[in-house]
Amino acid sequence: MCPRPAGVSIACMIEVRELTKDYGDERAVNRLSFTARPGVVTGVLGPNGAGKSTTMRIILGLDAPTSGTALVNGQCCATIDRPMHTVGALLDAGTMHGGRSAAEHLRCMARSSGIGELRVAEVLDEVGLSAVTEKRIDDLSAGMRQRLGVAGALLGDPGVLLFDEPMTGLDQEGVRWIRGLMRSLVAQGRTVLVSSKHMSEMAMTADKMLVLRRGELITETSTRELNERLARDVFVRSPRIGGLTKVLTGMGATVRAEPGGGLLVTGMDAWRIASAAAAHYIPIQELTPRYGSLEDIWT
Repeated sequence: MCPRPAGVSIACMIEVRELTKDYGDERAVNRLSFTARPGVVTGVLGPNGAGKSTTMRIILGLDAPTSGTALVNGQCCATIDRPMHTVGALLDAGTMHGGRSAAEHLRCMARSSGIGELRVAEVLDEVGLSAVTEKRIDDLSAGMRQRLGVAGALLGDPGVLLFDEPMTGLDQEGVRWIRGLMRSLVAQGRTVLVSSKHMSEMAMTADKMLVLRRGELITETSTRELNERLARDVFVRSPRIGGLTKVLTGMGATVRAEPGGGLLVTGMDAWRIASAAAAHYIPIQELTPRYGSLEDIWT
């Protein structure tokens, strides 16, 4: 298990170098390189078929690369002794044995790695499933099965965690919960790699973004920088539209009145608009940044 220092340790890194994976004539991953570090939620963002799941499977040693390397703590995952204590993963909660209870599913996983019954109870409580521990997996909701998959990833108390589309099937409460969980994990000095095809999910979850297209890394950036690249305009509503328009155009912004009321502002971000309005004592009723599509980057 990786240490949990207050600062960042190099012990919990994922290192991917020139990773390539071919399935016959089809290339799923093409010379992909990146590093996921402790204390950071690293997001892998891309449409279906971008190579997100394939990359995670190779990191976990479930698939062999055609070329290149994918290391966890400097080792191929397949060679790590008692790997559940080093790396945990949620890939597809739908593959769990439906006839087993939630607790029995985790007990089977625990026995294979010498993990005791107490830890099973702990992770079931941590993911909010204490009340359904003996319920059959087939009788659990999609959100509960997803939480159970997260419990399995946490079972060995690993320093490195991989979550492939973890918000699938979760309601809003579940989405907020898993975001909070990932933030708490990296606060403990762990490494979290999470994938999604939805920018809105990742913008509120990841610190760093890896954007994939057809198996290739097309951009690696902070979430803030990616948001700025996609920022298109800002919708503003105020009871003093005329005064606000004069202030913003005077500062160089382009302002257009919207048919339903409010203004569409380009050339100025939401923070500067709010600051300008406050400086002129103009009340703001709504301030909503609008973003372009990730297809602008993917295509």
